[in-house]
Parts: sequence; C-alpha cells; structure tokens
Amino acid sequence: VQLQASGGGLVQAGGSLRLSCAASGSIFAINVMGWYRQAPGKQRELVGTITNGGRPSYADSVKGRFTISRDNAKNTMWLQMNSLRPEDTAVYYCNADIFTYGSSRYEAYWGQGTQVTVSS
Repeated sequence: VQLQASGGGLVQAGGSLRLSCAASGSIFAINVMGWYRQAPGKQRELVGTITNGGRPSYADSVKGRFTISRDNAKNTMWLQMNSLRPEDTAVYYCNADIFTYGSSRYEAYWGQGTQVTVSS
C-alpha cells in the first residue's frame, strides 16, 4: 500500500493551494484519513481528519480556511487551503487507516510529504 501526496509549492500569503493524497495497492477499506504538517524545528501537528462517511474535523488554526474532502471510490483525499499564511509553511503529510486484503485489522499508513511554502 502506498499513499502519494502531491500539490505542494510556493505561494504568496493570501493565496491558495490544493493538496492531493492518493492511496493505492491491495486496499479493502479505508477508515479515517487525515492531514498533518511539520514546520522546521517543530513537532508534527494535526491539520484535520475526515471519516469514511465524509465528516471532517479541523485544528483551530486552520478552521474556516482549509477544507478536507475525499472520494472513497478513488481512494483519494484532498486538502484545499485558502487564505494561506506564512505560518502555514510546513511539510504536509497524509495519513490513512487502511484495511488491506489478507490483514486482520486497520493499520496506519503515511504519505511521503509535500512541501508548502507561504511567502509574506
């Protein structure tokens, strides 16, 4: 199983970016998916999650600016980031709880990370 995150880049403050996270491999089911980020010198923090029923939740720091969505048929999740601020600069990682064929439980998988840089 692989999680492939993409869509990062350099954007000016106030701008927008859309990140994607695609899961592939021997997947039977995906439960919760989420986005995390890690800024230089800081611990990785939760940005938000989305259930397999499509219910999102967000960290206070991104509420009203970021939107998480997913397409279960495509095993894909997106993070729409608007009104970006310099403090949003970080490597963004996607995470998913995945039940693979032949497994007996959900396991957590991580994507490789994509860099988001917001200039002031």
